[in-house]
Amino acid sequence: MNPEKRLMNSKKLTIVICSFGYHVSGIPHDPSGHGGGYVFDCRGLPNPGRDPQFLKRTGEDKEVQDYLGRLPEVAVFLDHVEALIRISAESYTMRGFERLMVSFGCTGGQHRSVFCAVQVAARLRSAGYAVELKHLDMPRFV
Repeated sequence: MNPEKRLMNSKKLTIVICSFGYHVSGIPHDPSGHGGGYVFDCRGLPNPGRDPQFLKRTGEDKEVQDYLGRLPEVAVFLDHVEALIRISAESYTMRGFERLMVSFGCTGGQHRSVFCAVQVAARLRSAGYAVELKHLDMPRFV
């Protein structure tokens, strides 16, 4: 059976995607008791937070998305992350699991982790997965 079709015919898997800051809340706890799934460290990617124009922005803002979205190393990172998640998600779906937790961390939980979480959530949703997106440490600017 086609993997995309299996997604629609099986027990519903929800992929919970979190962004967080290593220096704020730390790696998120998985309340399901299954152990936390994937944790991807975004600190190896270029940091928009070092540029004054992005200080009051987050990974949900167009300016930050444009900056990170045009960097080849970010695209490669996202492609690899998505591939890994999809391998587990397909296996989890076939085995009847209902939850897969995926976390993205960066220094403060504002730029890189938020951007990566948003991008991967969109990719997985477009592939037919149910996704919950949570930003644990993203500041709210007024």
